[in-house]
Amino acid sequence: MGYTPEELKKPIIGIVNAFNEIVPGHIHLRDLAQAAKLGVAAAGGTPVEFPVIGICDGISMNHDGMKYPLASRELIADSIETMAMAHKFDGLVLIGNCDKIVPGMLMAACRLNIPSVYVGGGPMLTGGYQGEKLDLTRGMFEAVGQYVAGTIDAAQLEEMELNACPSCGSCAGLFTANTMNSLVEALGIGLPGNGTIPAPYGQRRALAKKAGKQAVALVKQGLRPRDIMTLNAFHNAVSLDMAIGGSSNTVLHLLAIASEAGVPLELEAFDRI
Repeated sequence: MGYTPEELKKPIIGIVNAFNEIVPGHIHLRDLAQAAKLGVAAAGGTPVEFPVIGICDGISMNHDGMKYPLASRELIADSIETMAMAHKFDGLVLIGNCDKIVPGMLMAACRLNIPSVYVGGGPMLTGGYQGEKLDLTRGMFEAVGQYVAGTIDAAQLEEMELNACPSCGSCAGLFTANTMNSLVEALGIGLPGNGTIPAPYGQRRALAKKAGKQAVALVKQGLRPRDIMTLNAFHNAVSLDMAIGGSSNTVLHLLAIASEAGVPLELEAFDRI
């Protein structure tokens, strides 16, 4: 495999990469993984990449595929646990982006409780149509209804579809992916900017590089996910969720992550906060 004895004496950092060519939010994660590896190496660690699955909730809707995304969250957590335990990584950099991938990765981090940093792929840029901003929430959902109502024709609908999602990244709206990527910051397992730096920006690659460096620093400090993701951290995440009007799916995910962390987060906390 080409590893030198010196490299194997350094902290071995697993780079968990959910890259695939199916999900718009994950198509660019290969670049982020490379950036994270550079960060790990620069900080004195040895990066080792391995893959994990990722489903697009949007593509899987309106057919039998819609039964699979939530279940995939557990598959993601289990597969990361399996790889990390089998190979005894010293730490992890978790690189995901979309709806069920983020919580699955955080569940694994809490279950394993080895030094971990999450970095997301970032949100998609906004598109445009006839001089107006256009994305899934601003235009496309309404356009489907307009087509059914006969106020626009098939050619107009197709042109809007071709311009609504102009870049890589998670869907341009405060849905589950962008909400969870923001809450990661409040939980303390992601670096500042994780929820907001657009996917195509160079700053996103710089963030991945910083995440790699931070993973090595956490290993050297002995700082683990359960030390960071405390009950107060989860309350911070819920507060942020309420403040930004994020996805209600975060209730499902935060409770599951808290369970893996051994944190007594209660459903009532969402109403109270």
